[in-house]
Amino acid sequence: MAESPEEVAVLVQRVVKDIRNAFQRNPHMKELILSGTLNPLKDLHLGKLALTKFPKSPETWIHRRWVLQQLIQENSLPSLVNKGNLGAAPVERIHRLVQEEMNVCSEAAGRYPSNYNAWSHRIWVLQHLEKLTVKVLLDELSSTKYWVSMHVSDHSGFHYRQFLLKSLIGRTVTDNNVLVQNQMVNEQNPSLQKEEESAGAEAACAEEQSVDLPRRLEEELELCTELIDTYPGHETLWCHRRCVFYLQHHLSNKLPLLSAVVSSVDSSDETLNNSHHSPATSHMAQAMDVDGLNESSSKQGYTQETKRLKRAPMPDSLGPEMEYQFIDKVLSTCRDADQARFATAYRKWLVTFLGQ
Repeated sequence: MAESPEEVAVLVQRVVKDIRNAFQRNPHMKELILSGTLNPLKDLHLGKLALTKFPKSPETWIHRRWVLQQLIQENSLPSLVNKGNLGAAPVERIHRLVQEEMNVCSEAAGRYPSNYNAWSHRIWVLQHLEKLTVKVLLDELSSTKYWVSMHVSDHSGFHYRQFLLKSLIGRTVTDNNVLVQNQMVNEQNPSLQKEEESAGAEAACAEEQSVDLPRRLEEELELCTELIDTYPGHETLWCHRRCVFYLQHHLSNKLPLLSAVVSSVDSSDETLNNSHHSPATSHMAQAMDVDGLNESSSKQGYTQETKRLKRAPMPDSLGPEMEYQFIDKVLSTCRDADQARFATAYRKWLVTFLGQ
């Protein structure tokens, strides 16, 4: 006799629960993979199935990262090719793994609100399977824009975008530093110039010049404005606006400050839950995260190098003036009590922050 849909659903839940329990006892799963009994790709598929029912399961995400590490080891990929599991070139295989992980993270984030485990895993994938190039970061900003627009109360998604923006600033500064250092070496020791170094510097310069960082941050503020107007009364949007304005302010006025961002985004251990707050920014730590941005370093004088690095500075008063105008508009037109409260709190934060 055929089983009813209810009985099938219960059976599926039991199977998925058993799979998750297996990941909780992951040493046994690891032994199966290391011995060659269990295909790592099959294991990832099982993990994906478990995440459909338990999207926040820390054990599943931790085990998944371990499996991915096995896949990207030099002695793992050739053996997989021999077994016919991955027939494409190494770069294409890694790209497929990245795309699959991005999809798994998106699905899990949609099933559980504020799923920091999923977004932290997404950061880990970018740091270990992909290179944090400008193109990758811009693609991620573009691909997650719709998701955060549909989840305006989910801080974890906006926190991920903050990571991308900080990484984009850090990546650009890193590329600039490489270019300037190579130029200084070549000026002092022309005989040491090599073709490969010159090509790398030119590539870094071309990539950096293609990114208008002030414009990117301005677009993020425009996104905040649109979402705040469309969905009033969501504190997450105002917190994200604080972070974007903070980055915008220091990009336009305190470029040496960005050296702290580079060390932060290049760290392989950074996740959404691993943030570092400097004493000077402790007054806003509860409202936003500023991973590694050290206010004290902003007091350093400009060197010849930082003058050469600076690109398209924005007027000092333009950003704050526009923010105050936006707050006035919100307070004069909104009928939502929470919206008015958040706008007032944002004004107080601006006064405190700009009055430092």
